[in-house]
Amino acid sequence: MTSALTEATHLDAPVIVTEIPGPRSAALHAERTRAITDGFGVALPVFIDHADGAVLVDVDGNRFIDLASGIAVTSVGAAHPRVAERVAAQAARFTHTCFMVTEYESFIRVAEWLNARVPGDWDKRTALFSTGAEAVENAVKIARKHTGRPRVLVLDEAYHGRSLLTMAMTAKEHPYRTGFGPFPEDVVVRATNGNRLRSGLDTDEALAEVERVITEHGPEMFAAMVVEPIQGEGGFNVPQPGFLAGLAELARRHGIVFVVDEIQAGLGRTGRMFASEHDGVAGDLTLTAKALGAGLPISAVTGRADIMNSVHVGGLGGTYAGNPIACEAALAVFEVLDDPATLANVARIESAVRDRLDPLVAEIAVVADVRGRGAMLAIEFADTDLTPRPDLTAEISRACHQAGVLTLTTGTHGNVIRLLPPLIAEPELVARGVDILVAAIRELTA
Repeated sequence: MTSALTEATHLDAPVIVTEIPGPRSAALHAERTRAITDGFGVALPVFIDHADGAVLVDVDGNRFIDLASGIAVTSVGAAHPRVAERVAAQAARFTHTCFMVTEYESFIRVAEWLNARVPGDWDKRTALFSTGAEAVENAVKIARKHTGRPRVLVLDEAYHGRSLLTMAMTAKEHPYRTGFGPFPEDVVVRATNGNRLRSGLDTDEALAEVERVITEHGPEMFAAMVVEPIQGEGGFNVPQPGFLAGLAELARRHGIVFVVDEIQAGLGRTGRMFASEHDGVAGDLTLTAKALGAGLPISAVTGRADIMNSVHVGGLGGTYAGNPIACEAALAVFEVLDDPATLANVARIESAVRDRLDPLVAEIAVVADVRGRGAMLAIEFADTDLTPRPDLTAEISRACHQAGVLTLTTGTHGNVIRLLPPLIAEPELVARGVDILVAAIRELTA
């Protein structure tokens, strides 16, 4: 197979030839406001014409360094040749049949790959769906069916989706929950995430607090404990050493299905195939989506065969679940991930970013933290008393956008810039984008 890295982008970015947004993007955005609900936000109102590896080219000819990957979706780039080839070939054969009506081979091949690579030394089964929220909801369904229990334990600063149940599981109020209640809060219980920077708890104290919450609500009432191995929307919070392993042990001791939500952090993003591998844990159920389809909608629940098979025939499914075109995209993604050069490149990306961002913690007072793993890295802005600075964060991100670097803000307080470059991005290109970020930080904090 041709190495994924030989197919990556040229290094000619950023190149800005108009104001941002340019005239064509501005005109299209005006059309958008007349056609599309205001409920959809946008990080940068430019319209993309085409992509090449880690470069996005808009309709005005501006070339942006992509440090967002569609929120960790286009991890092999937004136009990988193998994805395009497989998708085109499948579309020419047939676009859909519904796997619950008539079957097709690619569904099996995606499941086999996940069963073989998802952490856990046991017999596994996989179910495919369309979105991350669907995967979370179905994991809860499966856990309830297996245990006969109703409740779900989640953590502070968690994000699990935008459907009714997953909004209840998500911690961040605005914009995800505002005005959409009431939620099924009686079945969702929240415990500390032991946030290293803000909780004031060490690993043992955080685990003791989680166990107190479980005991208070009755261990026999919990079907599932759902955790992110690195929290995404919460601010790229990396668990303290031993915390995830302790949670897994708590779940095991109380007969709770341990669900690892790898939707944002999985599939090579952190330099391991799955982020939970950094902590030596395996979920009874593991959830994937986002990068799984390289931009096509597909998600998966993979887990212990006895748990997955506890659901009655017909209890799982979905009209679009495991669509054949999306399955072919996933198989192309697997080709890239199975190339050893890909994860090696993620390590080089991490080094390039950390070499530039880590020193800022000691140099600039409002840089409260730099954290993350692999190509999932973040920088948090706060005053010395840890008062969040979302205003400064937004201003820095806007400056990057104007200079041709696509960054995203995140975090419970909106005071974190997250970096999610494609896994195949040249480290030199990522470094160039981060240099622009650092220049914006220095200028706006001077």
